[in-house]
Amino acid sequence: MPVRPVLIYPHPMLKSVAAACEYVDDEIRALAVDLLETMRHYPRTVGLAAPQIGVPLRLIAVDVTGHPKATVCHGPMVIVNPEVVTGEGSEIGREGCLSLPSITADVRRAKRIFVKGFTLAGDEVSAETSGFEARAIQHEVDHLDGILILDRVASPAEVFPRRQK
Repeated sequence: MPVRPVLIYPHPMLKSVAAACEYVDDEIRALAVDLLETMRHYPRTVGLAAPQIGVPLRLIAVDVTGHPKATVCHGPMVIVNPEVVTGEGSEIGREGCLSLPSITADVRRAKRIFVKGFTLAGDEVSAETSGFEARAIQHEVDHLDGILILDRVASPAEVFPRRQK
């Protein structure tokens, strides 16, 4: 499957609310493969939402496997119509975004979340997670609602130039 171009802010789709997937079919499964392939193409990327590759649907891919900040890892996850049902605690952490390639930002997120949605087989799925994996899921769900990390910072002092590696 192809690696798709990632939309860069200020593309208007990044600020739009994505539509729910009405059903899971071969087209949605192919989109999920493209999300995973595109995500894996970029070093240190742990998540991607369908709107970031130009598809205004509620579909995310997250995989924190092997990331040094990950203390909890459910492996590669693709969630159709994800919803963060509950969140507990909060902490500020540094986040980057492929759609904002020149910056990172300090963003406050829930420490522990309960997320639900559907698998690529159309079955209901739910997971409880915490730490970096919870942060990644919340970041991607924000994309589905047209929310970027810049919308989550309290002040410009929490936005930083991205370090080049």
